[in-house]
Amino acid sequence: MELVTPEIGLVFWTTISFLILLILLRKFAWKPILGAVSERENTIEKALLQAEAAKEEMARLTNENEALLKQARVERDAILAEAKKIKDQIISEAKDAAGKEGARMIEMARIEINNQKTIAMADVKNQVASLSLEIAEKVLRKQFEDQSKQDALVSELLKEVKLS
Repeated sequence: MELVTPEIGLVFWTTISFLILLILLRKFAWKPILGAVSERENTIEKALLQAEAAKEEMARLTNENEALLKQARVERDAILAEAKKIKDQIISEAKDAAGKEGARMIEMARIEINNQKTIAMADVKNQVASLSLEIAEKVLRKQFEDQSKQDALVSELLKEVKLS
């Protein structure tokens, strides 16, 4: 029963022991414990500040990357537009050159056709003239087999020449 109803001496020495323990703990244990807790708190706060700074840096880098991507897209679009413009210009120039070359070739063909036509016409005329002469020669030989017919034709031609 002594524990349930303690005597005043037990309470006094227990209180003194507790106070001595508190003084010793305060002098030797509380300062290192509070220092460690404070240091831990500072470390956590620094880590949070560093995390916030890293987050801000990541946001800045993300914004820079997006800006660079937008700029790259704009430059890509400009390059593609320039390439399309150059392609259209090259195609247009090629069409013009092909049209001019085609017209030149057609004109050369037309000239060649006219030359060949002229040559063919001259050849036909020569052949017609040659055939006409042969026919006339044969007709005249047949007709002039008789001497009297020859004399009559010569005198007729002489009359025409004198009159002209």
